[in-house]
Parts: sequence; structure tokens; C-alpha cells
Amino acid sequence: MCRRTRQIVSFFIGDRSEESCQAFWELVPKDYRQCRSFSDFWEAYQKVVTTGKHKMVGKESGETNHVERWNNTLRQRVCRFVRKTLSFSKSDEMHELCLQLFVYNYNISLVK
Repeated sequence: MCRRTRQIVSFFIGDRSEESCQAFWELVPKDYRQCRSFSDFWEAYQKVVTTGKHKMVGKESGETNHVERWNNTLRQRVCRFVRKTLSFSKSDEMHELCLQLFVYNYNISLVK
């Protein structure tokens, strides 16, 4: 997520492995990889995100608030991302298509 525009610049659907983190990091546009970034203390970030401008912080720091808020918004607006609901999608392909559509509409709504 771009802090200035609040638009989503990249996403990846996968598990919490180092391989998934690497695949996600490669999808982040190169210009954004050089920017200052913040993450939680997920171990894979330490191994994959090695730029000097990356900082791992706790939730109490407030630096990850925008992403945490977006994750909640996503779960509220797209019910297939909530477990134990009738609309939960078991297909990764459907997850990705729905997420692409939501991110596209979300980003367009922020353009002024």
C-alpha cells in the first residue's frame, strides 16, 4: 500500500512461507521497493526484504495501521475472505479474481 495515496500497489495470494514472501516482493514495483517501508516481525520479511529502508515494527508503533485497516475493509466488503461463511471460496483462482476486481475498484475510487 502506498502511504501517500492509500492505493494498493501489489498483492499475492499464498501461504506464509519465505517462498511466498519472495514471490510477493518480486511483484512490488521496483520504485516502491526502494521506498521506506514497514512490516510486522514476520520472519520471512527479515530474509527477503533486505533494503536499508525497511523497518520491522510492532502494531503499537502505528506504522502498519493503514494496512491493518485495509485488511479489515477487505474482509468486511468481500465476504469470501472471511472463513466459516457460506460464501467462502475454496478456489485460489476465485480468490485472486475477486481480489483483483476489488483492488481495481478500490484504487479507482481513490483517484481524485
